[in-house]
Amino acid sequence: MGLRDIKLKEEYRSDRDDIVTEFFFPCLSHCIEYDRCVDFLSIHALTTISMAFENFSGGNAKLRMITGHRFRTADLNLFTKLFSEKFTKPFEGKSIQNSKIQKLQDIVNNGQIELKIAIPNSEQIANSFSERIGIFRDGDDQAVAFTGTSRESFSTQTRDFESVDVFTSWNDKSRVERKMQDFQDLWNNKTKHVEVYDFMFAEENNLLKYSSEWIMQD
Repeated sequence: MGLRDIKLKEEYRSDRDDIVTEFFFPCLSHCIEYDRCVDFLSIHALTTISMAFENFSGGNAKLRMITGHRFRTADLNLFTKLFSEKFTKPFEGKSIQNSKIQKLQDIVNNGQIELKIAIPNSEQIANSFSERIGIFRDGDDQAVAFTGTSRESFSTQTRDFESVDVFTSWNDKSRVERKMQDFQDLWNNKTKHVEVYDFMFAEENNLLKYSSEWIMQD
């Protein structure tokens, strides 16, 4: 089954839809590649994606994420361990959290998750990177692009009020291709007003900001 097998709407909105269960999870379970730009990224969100992304387990799926440069301190510590080649110790322990992070580490080590950081380099851009686009692709070369949601808010208790506009390669090919090119330009650091770095380069060169006081919904 592929993305065309999902009954997708052109728009999802928090007052009438469950965006996570009706849109995100079905697309994740029917795709083999997921490209995503978010303003914030948490360990909770990334582990949830890894569990919902069913094709990860077969080793044939790929996730590329670009996020802003602000992190919660606890999340940054875990991300650094996950993506550092120097950290080889497994996340041992019997807790569910440890087992989820260990699964995430296995996926990262298998080269299936890549993380980059986008940092504004122009006075025309205030604060931090906050573009909100995503693209799902399946094995039949079909794609679904979306805009509008600020981050992966997978908590069942607290979510942002938001809306998502959806475009498909079979109904709106030109717009989907434009979103795909926009993401690829960002990934290759070819976008004006921002610089894009590999996560570990940004961390090792002190380009990231972090605080234990930032409160971001998971």
